[in-house]
Amino acid sequence: MSSHKPPNYHFFVDNKKFDTDQTALNGQEIKAIASVPGEYQLFLEEHGDDPDRVISDGEYISMENPPKHFYAVPPATFG
Repeated sequence: MSSHKPPNYHFFVDNKKFDTDQTALNGQEIKAIASVPGEYQLFLEEHGDDPDRVISDGEYISMENPPKHFYAVPPATFG
């Protein structure tokens, strides 16, 4: 009898590592797992010179490799 463990995916928010067994999470779920206030904006760090992307609360992001790196920005920081 073998115990099958679901795969574990890693992601980072503000350089802190988090784990999930979900293959995809939306912005709201990522913020909840990372204890980011709901009014903060979540950004996905893109590779190279590509601009970082704003992730809305309802947008799903694949958690499969490579690990995703996000950062949270308080409201009214821009402008």
